[in-house]
Amino acid sequence: MARGNTRQRIQDVALGLFAEQGYEKTSLREIAERLGVTKAALYYHFKTKEDIVISLFQDMARPIDDLITWAEEQPRTLETKQEIVRRYHAALLGAAPLFRFMQENQATVRDLSIGETFKERVLTLTELMQEPDFSMADRVRCISALFTMHAGVFYMQHVEGDPEEKHEAILEVAVDLVTQAHQGHA
Repeated sequence: MARGNTRQRIQDVALGLFAEQGYEKTSLREIAERLGVTKAALYYHFKTKEDIVISLFQDMARPIDDLITWAEEQPRTLETKQEIVRRYHAALLGAAPLFRFMQENQATVRDLSIGETFKERVLTLTELMQEPDFSMADRVRCISALFTMHAGVFYMQHVEGDPEEKHEAILEVAVDLVTQAHQGHA
């Protein structure tokens, strides 16, 4: 099996076990057993549980970093900001299991300092979404657009309905907030 596939399998299994029984209660031995490999084989890829979590965050951060780089090079138009919302939404959907892990293991995330890194990225995105001449209400709308998507990842799983319809509704509300914030600022 290719190294990349093994690494991904380890991450997926570890994240599943962390969700099932909690980060603190999961051991590398259990991860190896669930994968059907030796602990030594697991060590080849990751020496600690922390290494697995950090690798998950690095993988999740890549699309967000790419989005920030792209956004910084674009004109600061409503269309650009709507596209930021769409791309960020796609990145969050791809990282939904990791966001659930963050929500359920906040102390661990804080201890590993990955939470601070994520917060810095979100703050950068909020800056890219608003303009200096925006009213306070419009600044709140821009920030709320991002947090609407965060809330969607965490809480909409508990709302009855078609998953695709829920994702579309979250995106629609986030785009609406950014659009409202930009009305009168074009």
